Amino acid sequence: MLHSGRGCVKFGAAMEKTLFQKIADKEIPAAMVYEDSLCVAFRDITPVAPVHVLLVPRKPIPSIEAAAAEDAELLAHLMLKVGEIARAEGLAEGGFRTVMNTGADAGQTVPHLHIHIIGGRSMQWPPG
Repeated sequence: MLHSGRGCVKFGAAMEKTLFQKIADKEIPAAMVYEDSLCVAFRDITPVAPVHVLLVPRKPIPSIEAAAAEDAELLAHLMLKVGEIARAEGLAEGGFRTVMNTGADAGQTVPHLHIHIIGGRSMQWPPG
């Protein structure tokens, strides 16, 4: 199996770090807006709105579909951080959108679970 580009590369049983792991480990610079022992949040390099933040767990879970019962506390932590980050970014009053793409058909380009926090403009429905 080979994934390349923005994601990760897997040869046999060895998996290289994902782009998001490298950002969390400060091997690649990013405009951080939040970090703790479980997750990091940084500005998207190709924003679709005035505010576009990616919230990423430090644990390399490929997607929400790959999350396990043991990840429940981490996932709850991420959901609580979405609201905290949105408030810090001034999005709470006007509203914001959260997006979690899962798989190629949904537009997931990095095989590492992440949540888009998007706001600062009016959103349309359906999204895509």
